[in-house]
Amino acid sequence: MARRYDCNDATERTTGLREAASAVRRGELVVLPTDTVYGIGADAFSSEAVTDLLAAKGRGRTMPTPVLIGSPNTLHGLVTDFSEQAWELVDAFWPGALTLVARHQPSLQWDLGDTRGTVAIRMPLHPVAIELLTDVGPMAVSSANLTGHPAPEDCDAAQEMLGDSVSVYLDGGPTPGIVPSSIVDVTGKTPVLLREGALSPEELRKVVPDLEVAN
Repeated sequence: MARRYDCNDATERTTGLREAASAVRRGELVVLPTDTVYGIGADAFSSEAVTDLLAAKGRGRTMPTPVLIGSPNTLHGLVTDFSEQAWELVDAFWPGALTLVARHQPSLQWDLGDTRGTVAIRMPLHPVAIELLTDVGPMAVSSANLTGHPAPEDCDAAQEMLGDSVSVYLDGGPTPGIVPSSIVDVTGKTPVLLREGALSPEELRKVVPDLEVAN
C-alpha cells in the first residue's frame, strides 16, 4: 500500500522524507516534486530498481532514465571529460531547469538503460527534492506518468497513474509548470542544445556563446 505525505506540513514532511529515503535504500520507487513536474525516482545504482521504474512507466530501455543530484559537487564522482564550458553552465543554471548530457565514469556500477556511455544529469530547484537527494545520493528520476500520458503537475495525477507501484508519494503541492528542462549535450568540444525547454538558446549563449542547436 502506497504511503503519501503532505510536505507542506512540517511534521509530515520530516516523516515523509525519512520514509522516502528508507524506501529508496530498499530499492523501492518514490514520487517527488521537482521544479518542472512530478518525478518517479529510484536509487540510480540499483539496476533492479531502475528496471522497476521503467516498468511502472511502461517505458523501454531505449529511453534511459535521467539522474538527479542534490549538489554540483556530486558531479566529480559521476562524470568524466567535463569541459570548462560545462562547469560554466552548471554555475549559471543549477539548481534549475537545465539537464546536461555528459560522459559518465566508466567504473560506475549502474544501468539506466541504453545510455551508450552517457548520462543526462540535473540538479532540480526544489527544496523537497534537494533534501531527499542530499540524503540518498543520485537518483534515477523520470516524469511520474505512464508513457504517452501528460506529465503530472500535482501528486494526485501521479498517484492516479502509478498507484501502488510506488511506495512513497511526497506531495509538495502543484509544481510551477509543465515546461521541461532544456537539454544540452556537453560530450563534445561544442555544447549542443538537444531540447529547448525552460531555457532558450539566447539565455544559454550568454554563458556559452558558441552553443549549437541540434536539427
